[in-house]
Amino acid sequence: MRKIYIPPVPDRTLTHQSPSVSTDDFPVSPPRAWAEVNLAHLVANYQLIQQTQPEGEVMTVLKAGAYGHGMAPVAETLENLPISRPAFFGVASVIEARRLAEAGITSRIYLLGPTCDFEREEIVARRWTPCISTLAEAQDFDRLAANMPPLPVHLAVDTGMGRGGFLPHDLIEHMAALDALEKIEIEGIGSHLPSADEDEAFTLEQFKTFDTLIESLGAERFRYRHLSNSAGILAYNSSQTNLFRPGLMLYGISPIESYQSKLKPVLTLKSRVSLVRTLPAGHGISYGRDTILAKNTRVATIGIGYGDGYPRSLPSLETTVLIRGTRCPLLGRVTMDQIMVDVTDLPDCQSGDEVELFGENILVSETAMHAGTIPWAILTGITPRVSRIYLPPQ
Repeated sequence: MRKIYIPPVPDRTLTHQSPSVSTDDFPVSPPRAWAEVNLAHLVANYQLIQQTQPEGEVMTVLKAGAYGHGMAPVAETLENLPISRPAFFGVASVIEARRLAEAGITSRIYLLGPTCDFEREEIVARRWTPCISTLAEAQDFDRLAANMPPLPVHLAVDTGMGRGGFLPHDLIEHMAALDALEKIEIEGIGSHLPSADEDEAFTLEQFKTFDTLIESLGAERFRYRHLSNSAGILAYNSSQTNLFRPGLMLYGISPIESYQSKLKPVLTLKSRVSLVRTLPAGHGISYGRDTILAKNTRVATIGIGYGDGYPRSLPSLETTVLIRGTRCPLLGRVTMDQIMVDVTDLPDCQSGDEVELFGENILVSETAMHAGTIPWAILTGITPRVSRIYLPPQ
């Protein structure tokens, strides 16, 4: 049995107990569904990112619970690297920033999107780094920081995402007014790529727009210049950027299929067989009876379902899970708490057998394709009742 490592982080979702442990005189069972998070793979992916961008720094994106992997343990692992730690941890909201701070993380925290006016006082007080989308937002931060040292901020530029930021020509127009604000320090500038994994021509135009804007404003005025997400890091180059924002690739999944072999999946979703039976031809499987057995079939019931984040939209027969090294096809609809699979070709399958739903052997991107969604949605959709078990970084 592999060693299980649980970082000393105050997060109630990150627990695992063996069957021999008892609490209040009652035995505690191991989890029925769990996610193994391989922190050594996380570190390997981070080091690969550094190797691909040796002249730049890295902002690791930890929003949405580090894409379902557990925000605090991921942050702790990266923050404790002996050299070349991330320059920033990127989060989506003050709630996520606060959770990192309360977990004892001391690295700089960057807020990836526009902020609401009622959030800004806390941001200033805690010295988190916001990105600024409008002159009015910048003026509000300048007012709130009146009795403090200047607050480092980044300017957000909308080069095509449409989600926030100055339009390039508006930023040029407002730059003098922004420079006049005494209580914010404009240390960075960034934009975002909406289709780097889908539309090469548009993405190249974005890079051109961003690089041209920085050249016109003067690159030397910005300590940090960032545009590339995972797809941007893997497939594009900029003449001006020096900070990179990996998300999905940090967790071992490439948004561009041809680069997948370079990465190591970090999370493996697992469950166990709870029951094995032989059902006769003509027997229906699951809700709606969409699947009717054509022949006598050994059917294994597995203790995971859409209540754990395993997508309900996965199609019968096309989707497979891994049991004893063999891919076994899904039978019928995914239910809230259980799925059924065909183990006719696996005569030794029995109750208690470990099942890989996706991970190192079945990529989450394959599962996402079958479900008609994207890997990001599946990883961030793993629910709290799925225990996270952490394998040590070394």
